[in-house]
Amino acid sequence: MSVQIQTQPSSSLPTYDDVITAAWRIADVAHRTPVLTSRTADARTDGKLFFKAENLQRGGAFKFRGAYNAIARLSEEAKKRGVVAFSSGNHAQAIAYAGQLQNVPTVIIMPKDAPATKVAATRGYGGEVVSYDRYTEDREEIGRRLSAERGLTLIPPYDHEDVIAGQGTAAKELIEEVGPLDMLLVCVGGGGLLAGSALAAHALSPGCRIYGVEPEAGNDAQQSFRSGSIVRIPVPVTIADGAQTTYIGQKTFPIIRALVSDMVTVTDEMLVDTMRFFAERMKIVVEPTGCLAAAAALHGIVPCKGRRVGIIVSGGNVDPKAFAGFLAG
Repeated sequence: MSVQIQTQPSSSLPTYDDVITAAWRIADVAHRTPVLTSRTADARTDGKLFFKAENLQRGGAFKFRGAYNAIARLSEEAKKRGVVAFSSGNHAQAIAYAGQLQNVPTVIIMPKDAPATKVAATRGYGGEVVSYDRYTEDREEIGRRLSAERGLTLIPPYDHEDVIAGQGTAAKELIEEVGPLDMLLVCVGGGGLLAGSALAAHALSPGCRIYGVEPEAGNDAQQSFRSGSIVRIPVPVTIADGAQTTYIGQKTFPIIRALVSDMVTVTDEMLVDTMRFFAERMKIVVEPTGCLAAAAALHGIVPCKGRRVGIIVSGGNVDPKAFAGFLAG
C-alpha cells in the first residue's frame, strides 16, 4: 500500500554552483575516487561503461562527501553543540567520521537491524549510537526530539541542501575525468545522490540522460516520479539496506523531477549477480545498494548499446559474512 504526500516547494534548493563550492570545501579531505572500466562489462552491454568507485571513498561510501560538507558549513557554536543524524549505516558512518575530523560531537540514530559492521564503524569513528526499530518507530521524530533536548543540529541523510551539493561532487569528478556521457545511472534511496548527480550532469554534460535505480521491492521514488507527487510506502524488504527508505525527499524530489529522465528498478537477484560480477571480474567489494545502478546496466534494464554510460558505485560497506553468503549463494 502506498500513500501520496502533499509537497511544499522548497525555498533552499541547491544549484550546481553549490556543488562547485562543495567540491572546493571537501577537496583536501575526500578521496577523488578512481573511475574503473571493464572490457567484460562493455562486452556484456555493448556499451562503454565508466564506474565511479565510491566504495573506495573515505568511510566506504559517497556519503562522506555530503556529511563533511554539511558539518563544515555549521557555525562554530553549532559545531560545539554537536549534530544528530539518522541512518541505516553509510550516512551514520559518514557523519561520525566527518564529525571526528572536525572535532564535532555526533549522535547517530540507527535501526536495530543495521549491519553490525556499519554500527561498529560508526562507534569506531566516535559516534554515539541510539538504536530504534525501523518497523515501529519514526527515526525522524526521534531525531527532532534529540535535537530539541540536546541542542544538536539535525543533518538528515539526503533531504538537506549541503548534503545534496556534497553528493553531487562524485558525478562532477566522473564527468570531468571521462568527458560527456550519454547516460548516467545512479542509485536512489531518499534521492540525495541522484539529485546532486543530476545537477552536475545537467551542467557538465547537457545531453546526458539520467536514470535513478532502486530496488523493485521499494519503488517509492519511481511511483513518485511518475505520479508527480511524493508517494510513501511501508519499509521495503530488500538486501539493499541503504535504499530501504519509505519516501523521497522534499528537497530532492523537485530536482529529480526537473532533471531525471526516468526511474527504473532491479531485483535482489540482480543485485547479488552484480556483487558477484564486481568481486570476480573487477576485484572490488560492493554492497548491495552500491550495485543498484550497475545492475540496471548489466541486466539490460537500461539499454547501453553504443552509449557512454556513467555508473555511480555508491558504497562497499557490507558485512563480510553476508558478502560471502551472497557470493556463495
